[in-house]
Amino acid sequence: MKLALRILAIVFLLAQFVRPERTNPPVNPELVLQAHLDVPAQVDALLRVACYDCHSNETQWPWYASVAPASWLCVRDTNGGRRHLNFSEWGNYPASKVEHKLEEIAEYVESGEMPLNVYMPLHPEARLTEEERRVLVEWAGSAGGKGATAEGN
Repeated sequence: MKLALRILAIVFLLAQFVRPERTNPPVNPELVLQAHLDVPAQVDALLRVACYDCHSNETQWPWYASVAPASWLCVRDTNGGRRHLNFSEWGNYPASKVEHKLEEIAEYVESGEMPLNVYMPLHPEARLTEEERRVLVEWAGSAGGKGATAEGN
């Protein structure tokens, strides 16, 4: 038993040397969501607290994102979230994709798929009430219904 614990401790320590790159690419103010769509203050605040850590270049990396193996999962999930939807790169989306992204925001927030349940235990501030979900869903629906484009129409 002692040998197994020692081996486990050594593996854990060695794992700390395998460090994935945690990035926060520069944010171009001309590309952010708010430069292209009307985002009311309440919606902006909800997006920042519940979505931005995984879906923007403004990730607030938690302490455990520096400790393997949690660091590997954090970087993988954040990079995946940014690839799927990045509020900091909104202006790079073509108009057809903007409409689809807004539909997905409404769908995932309304269904409770986002924010992810696995994220909630360590980020209780990201837990959305039914009213907050309704606000985000209505915003995404109305932003899309106004012919939102990547050019800011």
